[in-house]
Amino acid sequence: MVAMLHLRLITPTGQTGDVLRLIEKTVGTTHLVVLPAAARNPAGDVVMCDVAREAGDELLTGLRDLGIDTSGSIAVETIDLSLSERADQAEADAPGEGADAVLWEHLSDATHEESTLSVTYLAFITLATMIAACGVVLDNAILIVGAMAVGPEFGPLAGICTAIVRRRGRLALRSLIALLVGFAVAMAVTVGFSLFMDGVGLFTQAQLDADRPNTHFIYAPDWFSFVVAVLAGIAGTLSLTSAKSGALVGVAISVTTVPAAANAAVALSYGDTNQTWGSTEQLLLNLLGIIVAGTLTLLTQKWLWSKRP
Repeated sequence: MVAMLHLRLITPTGQTGDVLRLIEKTVGTTHLVVLPAAARNPAGDVVMCDVAREAGDELLTGLRDLGIDTSGSIAVETIDLSLSERADQAEADAPGEGADAVLWEHLSDATHEESTLSVTYLAFITLATMIAACGVVLDNAILIVGAMAVGPEFGPLAGICTAIVRRRGRLALRSLIALLVGFAVAMAVTVGFSLFMDGVGLFTQAQLDADRPNTHFIYAPDWFSFVVAVLAGIAGTLSLTSAKSGALVGVAISVTTVPAAANAAVALSYGDTNQTWGSTEQLLLNLLGIIVAGTLTLLTQKWLWSKRP
């Protein structure tokens, strides 16, 4: 399958010539269409083309340098199926492999959305932490895995990594706020949830203090915790940059962020400082490992792509 992107541009009439020259000189473009004066809001020409994914970032950067994102419009779609010899040839001409290409504008846009502090984000991370609280008290691995899959915390973590590499201060601040506020709210609500469950007799301190072979690792961090977090950070970053979102589910299940926050909250509700601190260490260790690994992965991808023919 050919990895192609479809671009739909609205360009001011005076800039259309520059845009066409940019597209024509970019290796890996094809199916160029120009509709003069077809756009009404904003007014201008409509220009459409297909570009190989590995040439997409170069073309998008050039279009932004021309100011088309402010004077007109740039819309990008992924083509699921393209039956065209010209598309095959364009993909073959473009240097590199589409699966290895990083669309930095797409990555920045995606992480911006995923790292925004919203009611929905807070609801997901809070519900995930409450589910994990049930899992740690019952020593139920299935609930722990489910909570990991529900947790949305990888979005802000990816946003921090992207912001560091692209030097986007606003994105870094937004992601950091979403991460810290999200966990703070989730843990505070889970403390209240734990007290309520204890009040109705569904949670007991004896369950928390009992031998928990399935969830003991949550409040006992070690080097394996950091190693797994690093590996998960690499896999998660690669899944984002290669548009293989299915791998993110596996990444979410690999790291002990939400369960650690849940165990810390439940232990805090019972005044168990040892488990609270151990779980907090586990949480911070996982967050640090993911951020370090994700940032280094993006820097490596950026360097490798710059060395392509």
